[in-house]
Amino acid sequence: MNKPSKAAGSGELERRLGLSDAVVIGLGSMIGAGIFGALAPAARAAGSGLLISLALAAVVAFCNAISSARLAALYPASGGTYVYGRERLGEFWGYLAGWGFVVGKTASCAAMALTVGSYVWPGQAHAVAVAAVVALTAVNYAGVQKSALLTRVIVAVVLAVLAAVAVASLTSSAASAGRLDVRDDATFGGVLQAAGLLFFAFAGYARVATLGEEVRDPRRTIPRGVAIALGIALVVYAVVAVSVLGVLGPQGLASAAAPLSDAARAAGAEWLAPAVRVGAAVAALGSLLALILGVSRTTLAMARDRHLPHGLAAVHPRFKVPHRAELAVGAVVAVVAATADVRAAIGFSSFGVLAYYAIANASAWTLTPEEGRPARAVPALGLVGCLVLAFALPLSSALCGAAVLAVGAAAYAVRRAVAARHP
Repeated sequence: MNKPSKAAGSGELERRLGLSDAVVIGLGSMIGAGIFGALAPAARAAGSGLLISLALAAVVAFCNAISSARLAALYPASGGTYVYGRERLGEFWGYLAGWGFVVGKTASCAAMALTVGSYVWPGQAHAVAVAAVVALTAVNYAGVQKSALLTRVIVAVVLAVLAAVAVASLTSSAASAGRLDVRDDATFGGVLQAAGLLFFAFAGYARVATLGEEVRDPRRTIPRGVAIALGIALVVYAVVAVSVLGVLGPQGLASAAAPLSDAARAAGAEWLAPAVRVGAAVAALGSLLALILGVSRTTLAMARDRHLPHGLAAVHPRFKVPHRAELAVGAVVAVVAATADVRAAIGFSSFGVLAYYAIANASAWTLTPEEGRPARAVPALGLVGCLVLAFALPLSSALCGAAVLAVGAAAYAVRRAVAARHP
């Protein structure tokens, strides 16, 4: 199939990102607020089966990552699965992937901004959230290299905090007391639901794929960057989960309001609690930065094809970024963060991301060996895994996600009908 073309006059982005940038952007997207907040609800669902849920989420994420990386190498353009679905499955499926990503991740942006506010200044969470959105939008506006540099700092801080919590927990007397017990409290449905919730913590491994137009040597850089970032994140998550379970136990983790802070206190490292608080805020900033990057690039791609206002397809002549798309995304996120508490939208975000990657896996299935198709089992397992985890989420999240996708599909149908009447 033909490579995607850019709309005339929309401008081109500049290839400035290397392998280390790709790895850091992937880590910045994954090693974020998810690991600070997803463990407790996942433990409530899975009980002592938490580590099994983590493994299931990792397997699905791995399949998605391989499929996305092979597609990104073939179609190194901004937009990610929006482009892959359009080119491999047809315009509608690409549009649906883009719609789910933009709407779901816009809600996630606001949720991450509010997370920053709740840690930095709980009494003024909305004001801090808006300030964070404005500041990070300005960073993104100044160029993707500036974003990659800030992401390096954020990743370093968060990894240091997670490492300190893990070491304190693993070496404490609470851990040696054997609190990582295995009880018969895990159910199959609970393990699946927890895997769906933990998938949110992995989401972002292929963020660099949405920046494909800004990556040097994308055929080599993107697959390697995605694989390395996912591998590092999996090791970090596994170590953190084992260490926290070791000091809190499944029941203690399930009831924890701030799992990593509680684990530090239980391990006798009270001094770590403020550092964890700072780490959570910094992690949320890193997630927000990467989310704004990804959403703006998908917005750019959809605007080029006029699924969104075509003016959003403009590329800044100096900074080589989709500046109008970034400003539009930043404005919408700031308004939502200022007026509503959207943390409940995380469930929908997980549903939207799983639907997005289901389309990516279906797209990868159509690749030929000459185009770099992965083993057939990879996209097949990824597709089935995404659908199973999406509908294993809490019913309200699944229904809300399905409704939003249906609204997007209806909007597409109306647009096509109008275009047919007025060619």
